[in-house]
Amino acid sequence: MDNHPEDAAEGEGPGNPTVSGPERAATEIEGLDAILHGGLPRQQAYLVRGDSGSGKTTLAMQFCLAGARQGERTLFLSTCESEAELRAIAHAHGWSLDGVTLHYHDVRECLGGHADQSVFHPAEVELPQTIDALLSVIEQVNPERLVIDSLSEIRLSAGDPRWFRRQVLALKDILAERQCTALFTTDARDPDQTVKSVVHGVVQLEQLAPEYGPDRRRLRVAKLRGQAYASGYHDFRIRTGGIEVYPRLVAAEHRGSFAPETISSGLPELDALAGGGLDRGTATLMLGPAGTGKSTIAAQFATAAARRGERAAMYVFDERIQTLLERTKGLGLGLQEQINAGQVEVQQVDPAELTPGEFSHVVRRAIAERGVRLVVIDSLAGYVHAMPDERLLTLHLHELLSYLSQQGVTVLLVMAQHGLPGTLRHAPFDLSYIADSVLLFHLFECAGEVRKAISLYKRRSGGHEPTLRPLQLGPDGISLGVPLQAVQGVLSGTPQLVVKNQAISDVNESKPTERHSDA
Repeated sequence: MDNHPEDAAEGEGPGNPTVSGPERAATEIEGLDAILHGGLPRQQAYLVRGDSGSGKTTLAMQFCLAGARQGERTLFLSTCESEAELRAIAHAHGWSLDGVTLHYHDVRECLGGHADQSVFHPAEVELPQTIDALLSVIEQVNPERLVIDSLSEIRLSAGDPRWFRRQVLALKDILAERQCTALFTTDARDPDQTVKSVVHGVVQLEQLAPEYGPDRRRLRVAKLRGQAYASGYHDFRIRTGGIEVYPRLVAAEHRGSFAPETISSGLPELDALAGGGLDRGTATLMLGPAGTGKSTIAAQFATAAARRGERAAMYVFDERIQTLLERTKGLGLGLQEQINAGQVEVQQVDPAELTPGEFSHVVRRAIAERGVRLVVIDSLAGYVHAMPDERLLTLHLHELLSYLSQQGVTVLLVMAQHGLPGTLRHAPFDLSYIADSVLLFHLFECAGEVRKAISLYKRRSGGHEPTLRPLQLGPDGISLGVPLQAVQGVLSGTPQLVVKNQAISDVNESKPTERHSDA
């Protein structure tokens, strides 16, 4: 985790989630505690800001429940939702509120009751009465953890911001004397920024509404005095059971070492094309038009890894898993058998539902918990829909690939080009410069038939075969022919014979059978 440059305490460097300092109150929201390096420092007051529906109350309730599970006295003071409404929220999440004291304070009871006096301004009477009512409950419970949800309702009692600031400061001092860790919530649209300067830390919640798909949520620790934390935006989701936070991936915090080696595809001709195979811990971009065999070759690498005893994970964005399994079965790859054996996991990814931060979290868990050593992302066209901004996509993908490389995980990235054989083809965005190898797939016309070919355009770690090889997909499996050295113009889609007899022989060797399968 990286540190905020202004608020990080001395000696607390990045990549060290277990830092020395004050005892921390864990929220037991795994991702949030990771961002906070263990939780919120105790005996301080914190603010959670966000628009209505962004998750403030849910986070605050989880904070209280975590304290109750740890045997602490906890108090949830609500000024906007009744006790019945709070219990309904808890019931919807399957939570038991045992150990949490709930109290609803109706701020309206202290408003408008002093119209018959003119000596004091109403704020001088109503706001102190509201604070005194809350302090009375706090004194009875004497909590170690306190939530006041929300200060926006109390703010209505104060006509002058100065009165509100004085009362909040007084409340903060009283809670500090009681050694209480407090969490306040407030509406992000509140123009008064008084509380932000008073509290020890601020967590900002945001709810974004894309043009298509469900709302997306993210949070940012805007302030945490004297403590290290992970800065920047972090995706989160509210599910049944509470908030799940997906910390932003920082590859520099996960440096590791592994033995360099070359991994085989299981196809000798393809390994020869790649100079012996792909290197462990590298990323290979598989680029070509639709129907050229990209997904099939990726599945071949996954099954070959499984046969070596390694675990592989395929994240399918565009194609249905059932279609993938049926096609690979027709080619005799045995992907279904490796899935049944637990060596290969295939997950359907809906880019409209899964944020990039959540996807990174899914991949990290596969590496850390299940020991996955090969990852297939099929395809980047689906991945980009989860993050339409190309600039941010490149940065996000670069960070993910750097992390996987440091873990010794080999990555295959499938990306389709636009266009037909013989026409200018281009990718929707350029990622070839961040890939260690680029495997190109081609379509070309020969003797009235559309044929496939494959070549390796780039390999950073060593030499490779500079030729094109014909690619055949059929019921007998995947096969690569001899290099197409006797023809030219394959990349344009209309090859020409250079040495007639040799070229005819080479092309005939790659002629597909009657039954073939396109990837």
